[in-house]
Amino acid sequence: MKLNDLFFFVNVVDRQGFGAAAKALNVPKSSISKRIAELEKDLGVRLIQRTTRRFAVTDAGKDFYRHAAAALVEAEAAEDAVKRRLSEPRGLVRITAATATVHMALADLLPELTRQYPKLQIGLVVTSRYTDLVQEGIDIAIRAHRHPLPDSDYVQRRLGYSPNYLVAAPEYLAANGSLSRPDELAEHSGIVPESSPGSLTWSLRDASGGVVAVQPRPKLFTDDPYLIVNAALAGIAIANLPHGLAWPHIESGRLVHVLPEWDAGGATTTLLMPHRRGQLPSVRAVVESLAVGMAQKMAFR
Repeated sequence: MKLNDLFFFVNVVDRQGFGAAAKALNVPKSSISKRIAELEKDLGVRLIQRTTRRFAVTDAGKDFYRHAAAALVEAEAAEDAVKRRLSEPRGLVRITAATATVHMALADLLPELTRQYPKLQIGLVVTSRYTDLVQEGIDIAIRAHRHPLPDSDYVQRRLGYSPNYLVAAPEYLAANGSLSRPDELAEHSGIVPESSPGSLTWSLRDASGGVVAVQPRPKLFTDDPYLIVNAALAGIAIANLPHGLAWPHIESGRLVHVLPEWDAGGATTTLLMPHRRGQLPSVRAVVESLAVGMAQKMAFR
């Protein structure tokens, strides 16, 4: 049994098709099909049922895939173990994260990471979309989430929790009045996430655990974190911002922390990795560096 045949088989299953695997690997589709046919002949069992309209992995193929994927990881790890004795982590590590995470942390951390490990390559996909890590060849996904992530086969590593603050420019408060109670937000302008332009509800919690839902008047619709910051700085409206974006401007006095005795929520940041990729030394090196750096940048609790 040839390791290359296992490699082709795992890639076809990961990408759910011969054509997608051929394109990703830059190998003729006919070559991949031939190698897997030879693999099935050697094993004496059908691994993949394929027609012009349907692609399906057989039960035997699913069992074989788990062991083949593990064998590839072990082979790659064996090679990397030798390389680690001679040099620092190397190769391409692909990361996906949302724009806010990039601005708050990765924009500073990733260049430093490539300086620390000159033979390491970083590929960053900036998107808020929840991607299929295996299908899209992603090694690490960084996700900020207000609710628990759904169960999956991914390895999850919780980095920490970052609070949100309600903030406004001093000029806005001078023109529209200061706030002392959450219900007063109904008389103020707010910035609405573009994903839900029909409503804007902020859930605020006091020290005793009481929760109040408030709705300011929508003034601006956007999901771009830096537009939200700039709009708040310009005195357009009140914004609900994560610590990493709000705190530098609060410290400088350009933004005021509105209703500071009320908790404005926040998000947990989690790293996700496909199990077989998360074992690789290059990925582990990136994960450890990001875990330390993001904790400092984002003031995790």
